[in-house]
Amino acid sequence: MGGSEIRRNMPLFSIGIVMQLTDLTARQIRYYEEHELISPARTEGNKRLFSLNDIDRLLEIKDLIDQGVNMAGIKQIFNVKQQTALSASEKKQAEKTNQEISNADLRRLLRKELLQAGRFHRSPSSGDMSRFFH
Repeated sequence: MGGSEIRRNMPLFSIGIVMQLTDLTARQIRYYEEHELISPARTEGNKRLFSLNDIDRLLEIKDLIDQGVNMAGIKQIFNVKQQTALSASEKKQAEKTNQEISNADLRRLLRKELLQAGRFHRSPSSGDMSRFFH
C-alpha cells in the first residue's frame, strides 16, 4: 500500500460533510453501511468518520442507483471488483516470482511460436494465439 493509498483510507470526514459531498441523506448512508458497502471508522463518541475511499464508493453507489441497479446488483459489482483487485495483486506476486524468464527469452519463445504458426499457415484466429493472452 503506497502512501497516497493510506491517505485515501484516513477517516477524516463527518457524516454532515459526506452528505454535502454526495447529496445522500444520513439514512441512505447508514443503509449502505448496514449493507457493508462502506465501513466508516468511529470516533470515541461513536460518530462516523469517512475516508476519501468511502466517499468514492458512495458516489459510485449513487451512480449505480441512478442507473437503476438494485442493492443486490451493487453488492455483486463490488464483490467482483474486490476479487479483481485481489487477483491483480496475486498476479503481481506471481510476476515477481516469474522474473527469472527474461524479456529476451520471452521474445525468443514468441518468435519461435510465431514462426511455427506461420509455417503451418494457421491464421491467428484459429485459437493458437490464445496462449499468448491470459
